[in-house]
Amino acid sequence: MTEYPSDFEFDIVLRDGGVARFRPVKKGDTDSLKHFFGQVGPASRYFRFFRSKKDLTKKELAHFAEVDYEKRMAFVGMHEGKIVGVGGYEQTTDDSGTAEIAFLVRDDHQGRGIGTQLLQLLTRYARRREIARFRAFVLPDNVRMLRVLTDSGYRLERTLDDGVYAVTFPLIYSKDARVAEEEREKQAVASSLLPIFYPRSIAVIGASRDRESVGGRLFGNLLNGNFNGPIYPVNPNARVVSSVRAYPSILDIPDPVDLAFIVVPSKFTTAVVQECAKKGVKGLVTLSAGFSEIGEDGEVLEKELLEVVRSAGMRMVGPNCMGLLNTDPNIRLNGTFAPIHPPRGNVGMSSQSGALGIAILDYSLRNNIGISTFVSVGNKADISGNDLLLYWEDDHVTDVIVLYLESFGNPRKFVRIARRISKKKPIIAVKSGRTKAGTRAALSHTGALASLDVAVSALFNQAGVIRTNTMEELFDLSMLLANQPVPRGKRVGVVTNAGGPGILAADSIESNGLEVPELSPSLQKEIRKHLSPEASARNPVDLIASAGPKEYRHCLESMITSDEVDAIIAIFVPTSDERSVEVASILRDVAARHKGEKTLLSVFMSSSEAAMSQLKDEEIRIPTYRFPEAASWALARAARYGEWRRKPEGEVPEFEDLDEESARSIVSEILSRLGEEGGWLQPDEVERLFASFGIPVPKSVVAATEDQAVEAAKKLGGPVAMKVVSPTSLHKSDVGGVALDVRSEESIRSKHKHLMSTVNDSEGVLIQEMVPGGHEILIGMTEDPSFGPLIVFGLGGVYVELMGDVAFRIHPLTDLDAAEMIEEIKSARLLHGYRSFPQGDIPAVRETLLRVSALVEAVPEIAEMDINPLKVLAPGEGVKAVDARIRIKPMRQGWSPELSDIRAAAG
Repeated sequence: MTEYPSDFEFDIVLRDGGVARFRPVKKGDTDSLKHFFGQVGPASRYFRFFRSKKDLTKKELAHFAEVDYEKRMAFVGMHEGKIVGVGGYEQTTDDSGTAEIAFLVRDDHQGRGIGTQLLQLLTRYARRREIARFRAFVLPDNVRMLRVLTDSGYRLERTLDDGVYAVTFPLIYSKDARVAEEEREKQAVASSLLPIFYPRSIAVIGASRDRESVGGRLFGNLLNGNFNGPIYPVNPNARVVSSVRAYPSILDIPDPVDLAFIVVPSKFTTAVVQECAKKGVKGLVTLSAGFSEIGEDGEVLEKELLEVVRSAGMRMVGPNCMGLLNTDPNIRLNGTFAPIHPPRGNVGMSSQSGALGIAILDYSLRNNIGISTFVSVGNKADISGNDLLLYWEDDHVTDVIVLYLESFGNPRKFVRIARRISKKKPIIAVKSGRTKAGTRAALSHTGALASLDVAVSALFNQAGVIRTNTMEELFDLSMLLANQPVPRGKRVGVVTNAGGPGILAADSIESNGLEVPELSPSLQKEIRKHLSPEASARNPVDLIASAGPKEYRHCLESMITSDEVDAIIAIFVPTSDERSVEVASILRDVAARHKGEKTLLSVFMSSSEAAMSQLKDEEIRIPTYRFPEAASWALARAARYGEWRRKPEGEVPEFEDLDEESARSIVSEILSRLGEEGGWLQPDEVERLFASFGIPVPKSVVAATEDQAVEAAKKLGGPVAMKVVSPTSLHKSDVGGVALDVRSEESIRSKHKHLMSTVNDSEGVLIQEMVPGGHEILIGMTEDPSFGPLIVFGLGGVYVELMGDVAFRIHPLTDLDAAEMIEEIKSARLLHGYRSFPQGDIPAVRETLLRVSALVEAVPEIAEMDINPLKVLAPGEGVKAVDARIRIKPMRQGWSPELSDIRAAAG
């Protein structure tokens, strides 16, 4: 019997926003199952067993509890430690590829999505056991069960026989199934966060009469913010806090409480949360510090805290956070201890750092960046950045998402969610940790090139997330995207009253990859109608210093209504405070009149507060910068994001000739020999693995002796390449372990003797057919402990580390990813044919990248791979993996490509 699959234990957010624990059934669940069955209503029992049934016999209980985790499998859903739902499958005797499924959910928990989650877990597990399809027998009146199956996204075949529906469906994880899961996930998480962002009542546990303490400032901010509901201070040592009656415990509050802010020492926090659970609180914001951020003792406390939170089905922000706020006038929730309250707006923000969170709010206030919601996530024990993304995705008051990140909880999930959201709303992020300290040691070229920052950049690139290097850049860009439409193209018009700043702007615009096109004669003629003869209308349009509001209005409106530019930067160098206010007022009027038609930015080299106030209010906010370079940088990033958003969606292609079973068998066989540590594959093993996935390799033979080498060369015909085979010498050229274009018998014998002597652990010499000509490229893969597999493409041979001209993507690759990787490297022009370099078979390169990605997906035991060089032949002649190294190791407990993407409450 297979061991208990502990990697299938999850806390999952349900449709109503509650949290339930799901795990495989255990042998010791017999009594719990008996009690569960007693709580199920007679109609539900009838639907499950097709007859009236009052109790389960001992034999039936044993049958349900004692599964073998192979042909018979079951999951239970639990709430507050009790089983509330059971779903299982049993393989049929007539067809080993088919399993029959059945579900039973307690009546008072039906409609929450428990059956749907049980089905999702069963399908994932069954695919791992190579079960091809499920079959369910359902009575026509069992509407809930039929709805669960219909809404699953799988392609159902339904037949009616003797009054019973037989519903059969293949377990292929189709696009429809994935879309259905994603929609359920989004709705469930959003529902779970509503009591936190829109509570009807709040308790502050640790509210203090000391207004300088965290508890005092937090309670004061909630009161002063005019929260639209009752606020209850909880303080066992005070009868009144800030003129509001206090309670010794949350249990003493006579009315319901939706949200509790917790500001007590860490050693008391778990007990306080247990009281919140007893009170029926739905959401927690734990500001208390002293958890995982302080080390092992704190980690233990945090684990205990999270166990209580999830067992009670609550959601929690923190611990070790500074709180949250929601500027919606219908709620007015200022739940932070910060001394700043930003203006209302359309930007949703999250910060992993509390201290930086205060700075973020201050910067938002000073730059008039309106906030919809702000969350300081702290240690992210429960609610993570991924949860917030799912909430903001359909939040009608949030148009831009801004993130300060120090770590990712689930990078694969982040890519999936962010890629979908970025097509609708821009996501801007600062990710700390960019230095070489993040680089991990590795033996392959791919591993040596990969680093934490490389992985982050690849992730953001694929997901359409706009990465900034500094907080200042983050707000420069947020100010633009929150208040202006995304640029429709790269053409920029510049209007200025001073030539110098106009030249600086033009230089900066073009150096950032945008264009400053010369305006057409007709547009120049139109612009000149209200300009002095000394002005220039070519672009930049130099209105000269004497220009005032009239000239700016005419020029801006002419450019906005033309089709010759996609964005406009208006620069004003003040000639007087009065003129600054007048020009700012004109910019505001033009922006209001043509709102949304063109992306409009301003550069006001003025400190006039009166002028600045004209450029920002509740209705119109024109992003304003002190210098042209900052405006150009922000516009370039916004334009690049616009290009990404206009790109078509990529697809992960399916190849019909892949032999996944053979590949897994090869690796399983090798691991049984290598043991727990795994190791590097031998050349013939690499060749077998590549053959199963259609990756071409030259013909080759390993020769232990000179005679064998000569015989092998004869069979291959023509000149050969000779390479030493050694488990320790990964880069053969470094030790002189490679000989190319060897032709005569004498040379073969001589080279064989020499190559065998280059290393102490030589296991022979690889005799390989020569692949003349072509380009040498690298395709590789390395497993990052946080991000999973990273795939690299670049110039091959000895140049890969010398030049570092490579492109990374996070696995799995879409067809669009593969095409972009090839074009992204600087040396891509060589593959297209450049001067003396011939054109290469680029479609074959794309296909090889996708086949490597498919191999990594099918065989997650692959930890590192180098195909270097991969010879790219002439168009139509394909590619050949001339040299390749693959390292494998057993999968770590609890990880698989599918499981890493299940919706866990921790995000």
